[in-house]
Amino acid sequence: MNEEINIQKSSGNVFADLGLANPDELLVKAELARKISRIITQNNIAQVEAAQLLEIEEQKFSALMKGKLSGFSTERLFRFLNAVLLRYGNCG
Repeated sequence: MNEEINIQKSSGNVFADLGLANPDELLVKAELARKISRIITQNNIAQVEAAQLLEIEEQKFSALMKGKLSGFSTERLFRFLNAVLLRYGNCG
């Protein structure tokens, strides 16, 4: 059972590799969400408090933390990142 496995080197953007539309925007949004999530997690910020800080409903905050970003613009995610950075600083 020796099946040949084809390996393709990544372009550096998984969204482009998957053939998704607007891969550069998707990558930026994912990176912004990752940074927001890291700061919130490292500071043990409760969901209620984080949602209030970002001025969004808890349900939207939950989607953000799960990486469900279709309802968020890049600009909005930048505002969220700025809000958490102003309050908690950069955590690495």
